[in-house]
Amino acid sequence: MTVGNRMSRRLVTVGADTAVPEAEALMRREKIHRLPVVGKKGELLGIVTASDLRRASAPPATSLDIYELHYLISRLKVESVMTKDPVTVSEDLPVEEAARIMDDNRIAGLPVTRGGELVGIITESDLFRLFIDLFGARHRGVRLTLLMPEKRGELAAIASAIAEAGGNLLSLVAFDGDDGKTGYCTLKVEGVAKDALVSVVEPLVERVMEAREG
Repeated sequence: MTVGNRMSRRLVTVGADTAVPEAEALMRREKIHRLPVVGKKGELLGIVTASDLRRASAPPATSLDIYELHYLISRLKVESVMTKDPVTVSEDLPVEEAARIMDDNRIAGLPVTRGGELVGIITESDLFRLFIDLFGARHRGVRLTLLMPEKRGELAAIASAIAEAGGNLLSLVAFDGDDGKTGYCTLKVEGVAKDALVSVVEPLVERVMEAREG
């Protein structure tokens, strides 16, 4: 799965000369936390976050009175507070690489560009929804967590046994184990009762760690 499969294509953007209060109002109205800043041809110039705008709207102590402060803030442009040359990704980047880049850079969103032009944005919320989909959380079934030996063909054998029992595999996610000799697998299945599913899978794994319906 790539960034292009999960990114948002409905883009809310601002120009570099947008006033800070206007950008803040736009974020509140659209219920978003970041705004790509684009030029007249759609090229990405930067990105501004809700935190950037809050800091700009709350300057340090000064001798100016409240009216003068409000006037200065109203004249402040997004260009002066945005992050220029932000980290970007392409549509064909694997989605897990986008997650790694976010984590490494401690950022919550990545503009997606094609030839310098903004075509989308992928955020932590998009990755969170992907996490939900990977675990089949919106589907009812039996969820198993398995401790498995690290050997070739193990997952195929489990999937085959589930199919032979009349089950439909809704999701399957594998994780590294603690010792390099075993791994964990969490799967969700519909069409087979919990006890029957455990009895089918149990001979093929080290241990059934958890079994629950939901």
